[in-house]
Amino acid sequence: MIIPIILCGGSGTRLWPLSRKSFPKQFVSLIDNKSLLHLTLERLGKINEVAASKLICIAAEDHRFLVAEAMQAANAGEKIILEPVARNTAAAMALAALQAKADELLLFCPADHHIPDTNAFLRVIEQGRRAAESGAIVTFGVMPSFPSTAYGYIECDKANEDGGGYKVVRFIEKPNTEKAQALILQGKVLWNAGIFLTRADTLIQALQEYAPDILQNCQKAMASATKDEHGSRIFVRPEKSAFTTCRSQSIDYAVMEHHPNLVVVPFNGAWSDVGSWNAVAELVEPDGDGNRIEGHGLAVQARRTFIHAPYRPVVALGTEELLIIDTADALLVAARTHAEDVKHVVTELETRQSPQATLHRKVARPWGWYDSIDMGERFQVKRIAVKPGASLSLQKHYHRAEHWIVVKGTAEVTCGNSTYLLSENQSTYIPIGEVHRLHNPGKTDLEMIEVQSGSYLGEDDIVRFEDTYGRVQ
Repeated sequence: MIIPIILCGGSGTRLWPLSRKSFPKQFVSLIDNKSLLHLTLERLGKINEVAASKLICIAAEDHRFLVAEAMQAANAGEKIILEPVARNTAAAMALAALQAKADELLLFCPADHHIPDTNAFLRVIEQGRRAAESGAIVTFGVMPSFPSTAYGYIECDKANEDGGGYKVVRFIEKPNTEKAQALILQGKVLWNAGIFLTRADTLIQALQEYAPDILQNCQKAMASATKDEHGSRIFVRPEKSAFTTCRSQSIDYAVMEHHPNLVVVPFNGAWSDVGSWNAVAELVEPDGDGNRIEGHGLAVQARRTFIHAPYRPVVALGTEELLIIDTADALLVAARTHAEDVKHVVTELETRQSPQATLHRKVARPWGWYDSIDMGERFQVKRIAVKPGASLSLQKHYHRAEHWIVVKGTAEVTCGNSTYLLSENQSTYIPIGEVHRLHNPGKTDLEMIEVQSGSYLGEDDIVRFEDTYGRVQ
């Protein structure tokens, strides 16, 4: 039996402004109104008859409910291992291997890849099973279709087949254009997809030999891990201090470049790590002038221009080789040749302490979401949606009062010692310092408008007394 492990890390910088650090690309709805994580869950849930239930996600603590929501939508997985800090793929994979049985086959996959042909993917995974069962670490390389500078490469020995794949000769860093062209002409290279199949004990032994410090810290963290349940999901939390001490390194550097028994299986299907806006553009059918349009975009006398415009009309007039990405609170206009440099823009915005570097105007919460639609001196207006049966925490604010107007559904309001219902078009007032809670008792989403007023309106002005989701002040 193969147990899928989905690595859900990611900073959200390469697809800014659509993805951001608080909402990385694996959670963004990109294809058929589904996120890449949702699609990955669906794909991996079909590996064997129990894969969907045994599937495990490894994610950041801050993203726990985004992962749980994707699991519920895809009807796959129950366990989520929550990293208290990001420590790259070597530590993440060690955590998964330490909680598995020694002889279990673990399939490690990034959460943010697009592989449209699920059956082709499943066949190539099955092709690597025998080598993995015999003690090899199996990786999967994509047959390159052009000399990409965005991917690392795997050189393989095509004269040395082993268990459905080839012996790995070496890993090659992301090359420049000239070197990428030379590698393609060589004919013995594959794009590194970052997907691995191995027995749990094989990986632990490899970590013990090549990265013993990482393994030791992960062992300490898992030995003192805690568990809690939320609905049908199990959250596993490795002990924070031990895991924080762990060195941050990718599995390629920590293990794969040193391991003698490494096999690569070629994959000849469509694949993308959706790692840049050029890659996103390629998912959209072009018109006769090579323009690719999503949403309300309009290209006039333009060529090879990509427009992402989900909210309002965006017109490109006479443009060529441009990327235009419009969101509710930020706009990116970039030459297609500079798509890989978007992450540097995010760094500059962080230096300027711009909130758009990390946060969306619309913010996901375990109970639903809120959208900050307007703000000014001493006021802020939010649109809030609460899922059926969900509740915000019992809380109070020291510096702001709130007015709530229900526009859809029914709200159960706790304000001080009173609890009462509000229906559509009704409103209420929460004074400064009053203990309050909002609950949706209905079977449809509750939507309301919240008007905040006061001397300080930051999200940290909140004291929680009770919280369904285990959040602390």
